[in-house]
Amino acid sequence: MINSAVKILFIFSLALFLASCHTQESAERKLAPPKSVKDFRLDDISRYVTEDPARAIHLLEVYEIIYGPASVYPDGANPDVRNRLTNFREDAISGLKAAQIKAATEKRWTDAASLARSLARLGIQVESTGEEPDIVLEYAKDQLSEGNNLPAFLAAVRAHNLKPLVLDDALVFLEKAVGVKQRRTAAFFLSVIDDMGESGKVPSELKTYAQGNDSAADMIKGVATVWVDRGMRIQQGRGVPDIVLGSAFFVDASGILVTNYHVISSEVDTTYRGYSRAYIRMGDSSSPRIPVKVIGWDKAMDLALLKAEIVPEYVYSVADSIMPKVGEIVYAIGSPVGLEKTVTQGIVSALGRRLLQIGDVIQIDAAVNVGNSGGPVVDMAGRLVGIVFAGIERYQGLNFAVPAERLAAALPAMIAGGKAERPWLGLALSESPGGAEIIYVAPSTPASEQQVREGSIIKTINGEKVSAPQGALIPALQDRLFPLSPGELVIMEVEDHEGKLKSYTLRLVSRPLVPMLEAAQKDTRERITGPLFGLVLAPPAGTSFFSRYQVKKVVRGSIADVAGLSESDPVSIRGFRIFEDDGYALLDIDVKKRRMGYLEASMRLPALLDTPDTL
Repeated sequence: MINSAVKILFIFSLALFLASCHTQESAERKLAPPKSVKDFRLDDISRYVTEDPARAIHLLEVYEIIYGPASVYPDGANPDVRNRLTNFREDAISGLKAAQIKAATEKRWTDAASLARSLARLGIQVESTGEEPDIVLEYAKDQLSEGNNLPAFLAAVRAHNLKPLVLDDALVFLEKAVGVKQRRTAAFFLSVIDDMGESGKVPSELKTYAQGNDSAADMIKGVATVWVDRGMRIQQGRGVPDIVLGSAFFVDASGILVTNYHVISSEVDTTYRGYSRAYIRMGDSSSPRIPVKVIGWDKAMDLALLKAEIVPEYVYSVADSIMPKVGEIVYAIGSPVGLEKTVTQGIVSALGRRLLQIGDVIQIDAAVNVGNSGGPVVDMAGRLVGIVFAGIERYQGLNFAVPAERLAAALPAMIAGGKAERPWLGLALSESPGGAEIIYVAPSTPASEQQVREGSIIKTINGEKVSAPQGALIPALQDRLFPLSPGELVIMEVEDHEGKLKSYTLRLVSRPLVPMLEAAQKDTRERITGPLFGLVLAPPAGTSFFSRYQVKKVVRGSIADVAGLSESDPVSIRGFRIFEDDGYALLDIDVKKRRMGYLEASMRLPALLDTPDTL
């Protein structure tokens, strides 16, 4: 009985002691001064140094902007904080080095190359595993040895563009291209050897094959009809088959095909709730339907990659893709309205049309109809120059194709499988006489975190000045970022309106499906008018029932420009609506146009959410 009482007394005393400790800790915590925002930011950086070193470096830049020596609340004079920031940076760089070495050791060449690029932008040499060209070439050789010809050829071309291939390496890829009967790929590697002045060392049978031409009859064998069965739909009270027709062409002997995203969207779109099954046919309507699966897609580029269990008779090369010239004769191959193996002829009508989120497209006048989408466009030499993706039904001869060089750049991410992740900084741009002007910085993006200023002009990306002909500057900037990976570091130098240069080290994030839709959901309607409608507003002037603004800038070629608005016009916003399902927005305004003697008028401006002028 005494022992039981002692045990109870001991347990009670222990509980009382623990409670007092907890109470003491709680009291000390309540009396301790609260952490400042700066301390929380330092804690975030400390956490990311280990978890995501590139993110830590990005946040260090953010901290310097907000609390650095030149900021409103300078923290640069505090030696303890200074030492801590220096240690964070050193540890983050060490973490990047370790991650790069590990990726190379594990032969994750894509990650290794991305990390090598990030280190190079910080001025850090990657000595243990080689620079990016060496890493990309190793990846190409690995893929070739494993029989993955498509990624091998693409990587070999990229490695050559970064650093010219040596003879032995070029010969290896030339022999493989001939072995798998990809004539245009073989021609590319033969041209590499010719540039070395070593064509005499190429076996005659390889040279003969590479210098030959494929006939239209051969190329037709590499094109399939895509058939997407979406069950039944109700039309005028009756059930009718819901079939989507398109075209596709083989880019690898393993049965990999390229088509348009919009042809197979029901296969991968998470918002689609109906039935969907995709097939291909290699002949007419009596030919068997071969099931295909979607292995990768890029909605922003309207491209998708399919896989069929079939050995194709002909494979198109994406290694020697070229950009045709205006006026050149081209051929479109596909299945218009289901008529398989149709070839139409036309010319390249124009280049540089801005119809997609990223880059520009080719305009052709070869006859294209429903069912041609996803089919190849080739030149007279049999080289792939584009992929049909759109036509305007009511206006014959207005048809468009994604350039083959953009397909080649898009393929690696699609080959990896699933939705292709593209990099995003969070900027909307306008081409001005001074260069690419930042007219809008989207909230919760790398650019907004580092307080990139609107009105600045982009001068360089990763230390290289980007120049392009009139109207092609924004696609050229997008091309610089397109092959990079989310999570990678880039250096962007801008010039502000005072002529001062500022450099930013930014960590890329994944691009939203519709960037300006996401921005519109987070930002005010007054700010979103800039990237959507080309109407950049200044702070309100005067008072009225509706807030008054003044037009600060009208983007040339925008909806606002077409509507006749000009700088300094007084504007009030009456309404703004987004139609997400249909992909457009409407802006209702009252405006007093200076050009019309300040006569007040009400206007409704429409704009597509899929604006192409973003980075």
